Amino acid sequence: MGKYEQIADYLERFLDNEVHKTGIKKVVVGLSGGLDSAVVAVLAHKIFQNNLLCVKMPSHYSSQSSLHDADMLCADFGMQSITASIEPMLKEYEALNPDMNNLRRGNLSARLRMATLFDISARENALVLGTSNKSELMLGYGTLYGDLASAVNPIGDLYKSEIYELARFLNVTPTIINKAPSADLWDGQSDEEDLGYSYAKLDEALKLYVEERLSVEEIVQRGIDKTMLDMIVHKIFRNQFKRKMPIIAKLTSRTINHDFNYPRDITL
Repeated sequence: MGKYEQIADYLERFLDNEVHKTGIKKVVVGLSGGLDSAVVAVLAHKIFQNNLLCVKMPSHYSSQSSLHDADMLCADFGMQSITASIEPMLKEYEALNPDMNNLRRGNLSARLRMATLFDISARENALVLGTSNKSELMLGYGTLYGDLASAVNPIGDLYKSEIYELARFLNVTPTIINKAPSADLWDGQSDEEDLGYSYAKLDEALKLYVEERLSVEEIVQRGIDKTMLDMIVHKIFRNQFKRKMPIIAKLTSRTINHDFNYPRDITL
């Protein structure tokens, strides 16, 4: 069994266990037409079949090619999908706030999508599956209570470069694998342009810093660009708050997330 066959098998069993032990039988995935959500959808479909619902949530900034890619993926794998556009909500808010910049617009778009997805999950009695990869989580490249939100995330411990390999193993639609990554948050938005470097270069440095725990000096000696590495380390520490539950001020003897902790699947 090859590496990505093992990973796919493990993640499918992970989804099966984590979802079904809650007593819930259905899952929903926000399907953007991008790589991460495509991989999560294909993995989930292997387990949940018709109990998976893919939700497309375009805005007026979404590219038609992304919507087409999402439709092609659903057709290729026989997945159910619906469209729940955030365009009316986003346009209304933009009209009320004409001074919005792209950062605010992108964050709002991500949160409108997640609010929509969680409402649909409530209607369907389903769990929301996360689609953030490890590269994004480490760099803080995501919106708190937006695309970072979910009930279960199967790909959060896979770097973006690994997601590409897993997608190839899963036979994800080639146009999705081959296009430049973009969240379609505004006209012409590009993930790698935002970050300033390709995911391949970022992941090479991230693995040395996070997985191998090398110092900055040791990593630079490996030929990694110092400017990029300094940016990575800065983002990892600056965005730690996005990877944690909100900090609660301690006033009593048993404070939630301090000393009142139970496992996720605690039962009476």
